Amino acid sequence: MVSSGSWLGLDQCTELTGYGHDDETKGCSSNASSQNAVTHYTTQLTVKCERELEPGFIFILDQMLPKFCAKQCEKGRVESVQPVPSRWVGRFFLAAVLLLGTYIRRMKLSPSAVNESNSTMAMLLSLTLHSFPTQQPSEWPGITVAVSVAVYLSCALGRTVHVILAYRAVMKVLCPTQQQFGALPLTVLILWLTCVLRLLNKNVRHWMEDELVEGNGGSTLSSWALLNDRELKFARIVMFTVEEINRDTKLLPGLSLGYRLYNGCGDENLIRAAVEAVNGEDSKGCADQIQALLGHSSSGVSKDINIILSPLSIPQVSHLSTCACLSDKRQFPTFFRTVPSDRFQIIGLVQLMKYFDWRWVGIIYSQGVYSEEGTMAFAKEAEKEGICVEYRLPYSKTHVKFPAIVEALRKSSSKVVLLFLPFTKSFLSEIEKYNITGKQWVGSEAWITQTDLASDRRKSILQGAMGFALPQASIPGLGEFLLSFKPSDEPQSAIVKDFWESFFDCSFSPSNTSATCTGTEDLSTVSSDYTDVKHFRPENNLYKAVYLVAYAIHALLQCHNGSNPTTGKSCVTKDQVLEHIKYMNFTTQSGAKVFFDENGDSVAQYDLVNWQIKDDGSVEIVNIGQFDTSLPEGQKFKLKDNTRIVWGGNSIEVPRSVCREPCPPGTRKAIKKHKPVCCFDCFECPEGTISNETNSPDCLICPPEFWPNEKKDQCLPKPTEYLSYNEIMGALLTGFGCVGIFLSLLTSIIFRTHKETPIVKANNSELSFLLLFSLTLCFLCSLTFIGRPSEWSCMLRHTAFGIAFVLCISCVLGKTIVVLMAFRATLPGRNMMKWFGPAQQRLSVLSFTLVQVVICVLWLTTNPPFPRMNMIYYKDKIILECALGSAVGFWAVLGYIGLLALLCFILAFFARKLPDSFNEAKLITFSMLIFCAVWITFIPAYVSSPGKFTVAVEIFAILASSFALLTCIFVPKCYIILFRPEQNSKRHLMGKIPPRTL
Repeated sequence: MVSSGSWLGLDQCTELTGYGHDDETKGCSSNASSQNAVTHYTTQLTVKCERELEPGFIFILDQMLPKFCAKQCEKGRVESVQPVPSRWVGRFFLAAVLLLGTYIRRMKLSPSAVNESNSTMAMLLSLTLHSFPTQQPSEWPGITVAVSVAVYLSCALGRTVHVILAYRAVMKVLCPTQQQFGALPLTVLILWLTCVLRLLNKNVRHWMEDELVEGNGGSTLSSWALLNDRELKFARIVMFTVEEINRDTKLLPGLSLGYRLYNGCGDENLIRAAVEAVNGEDSKGCADQIQALLGHSSSGVSKDINIILSPLSIPQVSHLSTCACLSDKRQFPTFFRTVPSDRFQIIGLVQLMKYFDWRWVGIIYSQGVYSEEGTMAFAKEAEKEGICVEYRLPYSKTHVKFPAIVEALRKSSSKVVLLFLPFTKSFLSEIEKYNITGKQWVGSEAWITQTDLASDRRKSILQGAMGFALPQASIPGLGEFLLSFKPSDEPQSAIVKDFWESFFDCSFSPSNTSATCTGTEDLSTVSSDYTDVKHFRPENNLYKAVYLVAYAIHALLQCHNGSNPTTGKSCVTKDQVLEHIKYMNFTTQSGAKVFFDENGDSVAQYDLVNWQIKDDGSVEIVNIGQFDTSLPEGQKFKLKDNTRIVWGGNSIEVPRSVCREPCPPGTRKAIKKHKPVCCFDCFECPEGTISNETNSPDCLICPPEFWPNEKKDQCLPKPTEYLSYNEIMGALLTGFGCVGIFLSLLTSIIFRTHKETPIVKANNSELSFLLLFSLTLCFLCSLTFIGRPSEWSCMLRHTAFGIAFVLCISCVLGKTIVVLMAFRATLPGRNMMKWFGPAQQRLSVLSFTLVQVVICVLWLTTNPPFPRMNMIYYKDKIILECALGSAVGFWAVLGYIGLLALLCFILAFFARKLPDSFNEAKLITFSMLIFCAVWITFIPAYVSSPGKFTVAVEIFAILASSFALLTCIFVPKCYIILFRPEQNSKRHLMGKIPPRTL
């Protein structure tokens, strides 16, 4: 890793946006020279100069060998581009030396003596040391600066104290001797503080572990001992790929690709190397033949290179620059990359969280553009999917805030932690000291495949970690090619020798401290990035980049008569290479597909990997899924079938990480103010409403015919309520009705059998039989009120009830009139019975009944009763009832019955004291009294009774009034007929009539 400053200056550097994982942390510093004091390499790939317009391309190799920045590199293949010292440093140093010499020569003069010549000379000496020129980064410039600043400040402080004491006339306290030695302790103190702060800032151990080179004022001595063998591996891959292409007889037939390495020190010189490679002329005179540029690993350097080279229409292809900002084709029109943009990694991480339902996560990120922009992009994308970030904790190598990170991890409720760190080893080295358990670590592509992170103490932490990595590829022959490398392959290269010395800890020069290198050592015995040939992930991107340019040039060479058949222009021009790369679509020999979208981004493919630590302590990074943006929606992210996944925290099942468990169906979600959307409350749905999905924001009202179930997660049809034959109440009422019918028929049979007896003939047997028939109808009509209401049953029950009761009351009224007329007929001179004989009795009954029939006909024709679902009285059930239709018709029927009953009661009441031995008027009076009482109490009960009880009240009134008439009028007669036949005689019925005086 290397901190990248922009060669355009600090203001330009702040414009580096994006969050790509590169070979840098994308920090910005005004001290560009110190930050970029590392070595970079470029590779120029050209073809042999065998024809005009021979194509070629360049590879920019990043920080392969920081140590040999100033060395003369390998000739022919490696050319050095040396950094130019700043002129103002030399001028300032020369001025300081001249000023010091002048002061030494004239220090005996009075002005010098007055100004304390010793301290003044020391101050000038410190300025000279401060401006001491240095070209190579080392420890000495920093120490020189520290000493010079300490001496200068001590002298300045001593002179100030001297002036104050001189003014107060206490010079004896601070004589020249005290002045000279008084500055010494202060100088030592400032120097000690400077060294301590430098060591704290540098944190050498973690820089060494992470191979991080930063020029922020700290020592770079440790960095100088590091050799970036991964970049050496990249250079060798370019060589391997070029040789493979040259061996291919179908690709670029008749042409051979070559390459050239450029050694540039720092980002500025790396860009200069790229410009020189593009515009320079090689030993064969092939000038201006560069057709494409390969590189750089760093997004910041790639941006700067593309800004310079895009006006030349030279396409640039990067294998590791992942910053999303480079997808802007308006700013970077000629930039392409074979590595996915980090924008896709963010989308993949969000889809991973969504797949496992991790809605509450924490993020630990480093301070730098890469991690900060990545963290912000993840939080923004996660919010779209309903995923919340509990905390975002910045981590720095100074570990000043590390206790706060540990405390937050212990108190947090989220189980999933996203590590967005390019230098994870230093973080893990610290976190392993604390007992942080139960966390599922999710990593970015920057570190998730670095198996060297797993020390003995870290294995429990990294067990089950998962994240996205660049797809693993198989490149036949590449592993053997890399491991077969020997110093004898490049005998003139000092760089190769130094790599070899670092690999095997030996020396080609005689040395007493290390063994002697033979050059025949076996690379397969070395564990490093270069010798890791089991998995090719970023290496495959470089492999594809070289093939991309080769295929583009091959397509352009398929011309006829010197012109391109598509454009009509010359066969090979820079513009045509750029245009062809845009539409290039091919498959390499390793099976990798290469094509670009409209932003110059290749298809985003990631492997979802899982850390699985075996019992023997070895680490296996298992591919458990993939994320492929080329697949249709819904299929981009998927896990492999029958794949064993190890979870963090020694969990045997998927960790649960939510701020609040989802609101189950039957409840609604209420967002809390000033809280993340993942933290909410769940409230039960109100009565009559449901929610049939998880985390429903609102509850839905059920349709009128439906009602929620107990869980309130679905609407069920409301249960219907009506008086049925199957329930107890309906069965009892049906039984009573049937008993009434039976008794009525039985009474009719008894009267029919004894129709010639005096007690049957006494009150017009014809009316008695008609009354028994009407009572039978009354009992029968009660049965029509039981059962599910229908259109015909609703009309029948009310009309049959009204007509049957009017017929019954008419018969009773007729019998009452007969009793009265019979009493009047016994008086002398009165012959009332001729006016109310059998014909008149029949006519009166028919007339009274006909009136009720007319009322019922009018009711049925205008607004008849109809079945209705009453959903007002009860909320949770439906009452099936018969609506009255016309309330006037209903109350007219009841009112007419009541009028006849009242008239009958009055007449019977007047005849109650007639002197007959068997006075039927008394029985009628009592029956009418019960009848009226029943129907008077019926009205309020009918109005106030709910549902089926309304029907039950009406049936009860019908049965009670019918039984009252049957019992009061006919039971005494049946008793005499059956059990007192001696009283069933005319003499006994008539009795003696006392004489009346007029």
